[in-house]
Amino acid sequence: MKKLLTASVALLAAASMLTSCSKKEAAKSITLNLSEVHAEGYPTSLADQEFARLVEEKTNGRIKIEVYTGGTLYGEETGAIEAMQNGDLAFSRVSASPVASYVPKINAIQMPYLYRDSAHEWAVLNSEIGQNFLNDIEASGSGLVGLCYYDSGSRCFYTNKEVHSVADMAGLKIRMQNNPMMVRLVQLLGATGVTGIGPNDVYSAITQGTVDGAENNWPTYQNMGDYQAAKYYILDQHTRVPEILLASKAALDKLDPADVAIIKSVAKETQAYEIQKWAEKEAASEKIVRDAGTMVIDLTPEARKEFEDAMAPLYDEYAKDYMDLINAIRAVK
Repeated sequence: MKKLLTASVALLAAASMLTSCSKKEAAKSITLNLSEVHAEGYPTSLADQEFARLVEEKTNGRIKIEVYTGGTLYGEETGAIEAMQNGDLAFSRVSASPVASYVPKINAIQMPYLYRDSAHEWAVLNSEIGQNFLNDIEASGSGLVGLCYYDSGSRCFYTNKEVHSVADMAGLKIRMQNNPMMVRLVQLLGATGVTGIGPNDVYSAITQGTVDGAENNWPTYQNMGDYQAAKYYILDQHTRVPEILLASKAALDKLDPADVAIIKSVAKETQAYEIQKWAEKEAASEKIVRDAGTMVIDLTPEARKEFEDAMAPLYDEYAKDYMDLINAIRAVK
């Protein structure tokens, strides 16, 4: 009987120790949040979730990342950036545009008609030039850390009339991002940039005649239904602005340096994944739009040169301090 009691006590003690160890292991894990304004299933949202999966896997569960899509955590990217700076948010996927407020020379990678095509853009972003921009974010004192780039395709104009040349842009009212450079871009083409219209209101703004068109990438043009209101999509590809996966320096500083290294490495791994998902989504959106009878206008080389030449004043106004960098970007093969 004594032996049985002794064995039972030993088993209870062992179970207690295992439970205690399990609790300690659980206590060691940490959950961090990631904010994403795009919807569930969007290429960047899928990449965010892959990032979260890999981080948890490679840290053996020490770090879990909860991804909030559709703007449920922060509805605007600028709000997410401020939260990361304050240490209230660990990660967010944002456009490079607002990041340029902290690293002005990032404006160089979003100048109009800068890239020859997608391959040229990625050759730049994966080169020393692109990687230096990510390093500059962390060194800027902004409290942000640039982890990697994601694809967002090219932005093109779409209108309710045919556009084959700069002359055809004259007098058009085009919904633009709330960005002075983008408004200036369309002004130099003879049109009027209209701001203050949210992405969800573009369709109604076109159908009601508030604007004659807008500009965006294939997925947004299709997802928002804008292709049903503005039936001409002009393949001018005026800008290619990458997305950036950002981390909060305050959040990373609380982690073990080895885990920070894993996070940075994993982020880089997800870049190729997102690019592939973007290509799939872009192709699917383009097919839907073309099948609907939208007129897709591919500019002639002569017409494209007209659009590019019209940007000379904009480069003087916004990029004169970065022309060496811009010329280096243009020279990348």
